[in-house]
Amino acid sequence: MDNELLARMDHYLDAQFGREDDVLKETRAEMAREKLPSIAVSAAEGRALQVLTALSGATRVLELGTLGGYSATCIARGLPPGGKIISLELDEHHAATARKNIARAGFSDTVDVRVGPALEGLAAIKAAGEPLFDMAFIDADKDNYPLYLEEVYPLVKKGGVILADNTMPRNMHAPNDGGIGKFNVAATNHPGLLCANFPMLRDDSIDALMVCIKVGD
Repeated sequence: MDNELLARMDHYLDAQFGREDDVLKETRAEMAREKLPSIAVSAAEGRALQVLTALSGATRVLELGTLGGYSATCIARGLPPGGKIISLELDEHHAATARKNIARAGFSDTVDVRVGPALEGLAAIKAAGEPLFDMAFIDADKDNYPLYLEEVYPLVKKGGVILADNTMPRNMHAPNDGGIGKFNVAATNHPGLLCANFPMLRDDSIDALMVCIKVGD
């Protein structure tokens, strides 16, 4: 499939299923002004996150990788009143931008952005004995995806959902190498997870969003 066709398909999906309102447009514009990397989820994937959140019935969500708050805003829109998100972000500047965007979207009381390495944040959540999460969304540094899966799994309740972004290996000659490849192998072979990988178009390339249901204890 050629890149031009992929780009046209991506444009169609965003136009039909990922229409951005003024809040999301301004969130993306603010990230650009603050010179954050342009790696936020697409408009269509943001809508998918909102739908999956609502479909799961989640009230407590864990996010790894806040960036500028685009995905957190989409997830928050799928939560019922009183729902909560804990979002872990390594970079203080990214976190500050995210808080500004999340406040503009009206979700300051919903999203708790915590700054620091994700593994440390996960350890702190575990040590604090916080309630289990209904859903988790992994979208942080790809090399650590296998470790994130290990640490996130016990923090999600049975029947809950674990999502992971960017799960299409970049090197299809060695798809099981690297953080994403190892994560995919670990997730699909985990006895406590039922997983499927859904292709997602992004401009001139194909990526994927993994959706797992926690079926074990």
